[in-house]
Formats: sequence, structure tokens, C-alpha cells
Amino acid sequence: MIKKEKAFGLWSAVFLGIGSMVGAGVFIVIGEAGSIAGNLVTVSFFIGGLIALFCGYSLSKLAIRYPSRGGIIEYLVHGYGENVFSGTLGILFYFAQLVALAAVSKSFGSYAATYVVDSEPTLIANIFAVAILTFFVVLNLIGAAIVAKAENIIVAIKLTVLAVFTVVALIYIEPSRLSISQSPASINIFYALGLTFFAFQGFSVITNSVEDMDDPKALMLKAMILAILIVAVLYIGISIAVFGNLSLAEIVQSQDYALAEAAKPAFGLWGFKIIAATALLATASAINATLYAVTQISYTLAKEGNLPKVYKYYIFHNTQGLVISALLIIPMVLFLDLSQIASIAAIAVLLIQGFTHTGHLFKYKDTQANVLLLIAAVLGAFGAAIFAIHYASKTMPDLIYYILGVFALAFVFEVVMRLISNRTIKKQINGL
Repeated sequence: MIKKEKAFGLWSAVFLGIGSMVGAGVFIVIGEAGSIAGNLVTVSFFIGGLIALFCGYSLSKLAIRYPSRGGIIEYLVHGYGENVFSGTLGILFYFAQLVALAAVSKSFGSYAATYVVDSEPTLIANIFAVAILTFFVVLNLIGAAIVAKAENIIVAIKLTVLAVFTVVALIYIEPSRLSISQSPASINIFYALGLTFFAFQGFSVITNSVEDMDDPKALMLKAMILAILIVAVLYIGISIAVFGNLSLAEIVQSQDYALAEAAKPAFGLWGFKIIAATALLATASAINATLYAVTQISYTLAKEGNLPKVYKYYIFHNTQGLVISALLIIPMVLFLDLSQIASIAAIAVLLIQGFTHTGHLFKYKDTQANVLLLIAAVLGAFGAAIFAIHYASKTMPDLIYYILGVFALAFVFEVVMRLISNRTIKKQINGL
């Protein structure tokens, strides 16, 4: 019998992770985090990358031991058991991912609209947002293999553009701009940490590819480490290039497009336009990778009894969960102001990461993971979440109540579903 070739080899998995991490967010995060930490944002990116490595190590060990499309959903059940707590976190993680996808789609629409008219009318932006989402839904319906191939191409293009920009921009830097004398207080490194770690969010999608991966035991951890290291080097290089070419005042003024602005000294106006176009490509790549992960998550939730069975029924080479998820995302894009909602969802995902690694501590003997590295992942994830809450609370004073509220809503949803359908979240992969 001929063995069916898997969709994800080492580099396909690496590109999937890079594609999800290097989305439109980094183009904005550079400016926002830089306005807090100044030229010390490079250090903040280094620490954020280190935390991502610890978390990636933990998730890789879990993926190898409990190989499931659901990724974090599966690991929560093994860490905390088949109960309301794990079910609540599972539901919250799924809906947080939907909000993140809606926000990224809307970001694509806003970028794309600027190429059509001088302003960004909501209608045109929304049309672009729904169009790009629909395009990648169709792509995902064709199957995992086409998702992997598309991600490989998109990631290769955007990495090439960003690498060329970074190398050339480094030639034009003014070393005095990077001087310690130009730096703010060191504590600002940690205030920016919530944002810089957000820029690495997305590495967990690699674990969702485990059932489509060739030899996960040999490839999973390698893919995770390579993806995070490549992105960390890229982010650090970009931050040096930005702060070496622009003053802090200029970065604050052009906060949402600081990366494109930093291309002007070396490449002129065309550099600005090329980086802006790359932001579009990066956003599209993140939508493709995250949509793949959301589909795997919803399939697992349905298979384990945490979502209606209709989610796991097949349509073409994918599941109906993909289509249902897209139908839930579209109204968010069209009718909701996602800026604050996305911030809450991002913090919720960070907290769920912390709970996932905490649960891993109960299973470290099964996964044969290093306890000290797991503790580092727990402290890093929760630490980044705390700094993110601190930063976001400046513009959203009631943020902590909103976060508690979304956890409470997920809890109520979980309890009501159990009462109505006698549903319970169950392990897909049993312990040995």
C-alpha cells in the first residue's frame, strides 16, 4: 500500500508558523511598541522571542505526545481533565481566534482600500475584507496541501522583501539614534513586552498541522524553533533599521506605518509603497494560516463534543466548520468595531497560553518535557499578559472587567450547552 504524502514537511510547517506570526500586526507593533520603549524595543523583541521559544517548546512536547488537530484545545483537556474549566477555555479560545481573524481581515480591507481611493471608506474596506476571507476559505476547502503551498509562496515573497529592506536600511542608519543616551527608562522594555510578544502570537498554529505532518516526533520541535528564531531575527533587525533611520518623534507621528516610513531614506517613496504592499501580503498570509488553524480547532471541538456535530462533517477536502467559522466572522467584519474587542481577545489568548503551560506541568512525565522550561513558559505567558493588560488599561480603564466578563460568558455558554445537550468535552488522544 502506498503511503499518502503528508501536506506539511519541515519547511512547510515553518512557513505556516512564520505566515501566522508575521501578519499586519508587526507593521503596527514596531511603531506602537517603539513609542513606549524607544530604541530599547529591540531588547523587548528579544525577550518576547525568548518567551515564545519557551512556549513553543511546551506546545511542541504536547503536540508530539497528544497529536491532535485541535492543538491547545486538546492540551487543555489533558492538563485539567474533561470538565467545565477546560470546556470554558476551549470555547473562549475558539471565539478569540474568530475575533482575531475578523480583525486581520478588516486590517487587510483598510490597507487595500487606500489603493482605490484617497480615504478609507468603510464599504470598500469591508468588501475587500470579505473578499480576502472568502478567497482563503475556498483555498482551504481545496485541502491542506494547497494551503501549505500557498503559504510557502506568500511567506517566501514577504520574507524576501522584509529581508532586503532590513539589510539596505541598516546601511543607512545613524548610530547616534541607537545610543543608550537616547533610550527611555529600562522598565519601558517590559511595558512594551505585551505588544512585542503579541507579534510572535501565531506560532501555536504549527501544532494544528500535526496530523498533516510528516514524522511529527522528528519535525515538530525543529519547525517550532526555526519559525520563532527566524521571526525573532527579522523583528530585531527591523526594529534596529526603524530606530536607526527615524527619530522617536517621527516614529510616534507615523506609529501605524513606521516600518513603511523607515523605508523612505533608502528607497524613497517607492520604498514606502512596497512596504505597504508587503503589509497587505503579510495580512493575507496570516489569514490563510490562522483560518487553517481555526478549522482544525473547530473540528476537534466538534469531534470531542464541544461544538455541534455539523462542524465535523466534510465538504470537499475540508469540514463544514470552516464555512460556519467564516459565516461567524463576516458579521463581525461588517458590523463590529473590532479595535477594543480584538485587544480583549488577544489578552484572552495570552492567558489561555499561560493556563495551557500550567496544565502541562501536571503532565510533564508523560511528555518528557523539561520542568524548568515549562515554568519559564508559564511565567513568560502570564507575565506578557499582565504587561499587556497594564498597557491596554490606559485606554480601556475597565479592561479587567471586560476580560472577566468574556470568561464568564464562555463559562455560562459551556454550562448551558451541557444542560441542553448533555455535552462534555472529551480527550481525543488517550494517555498511555
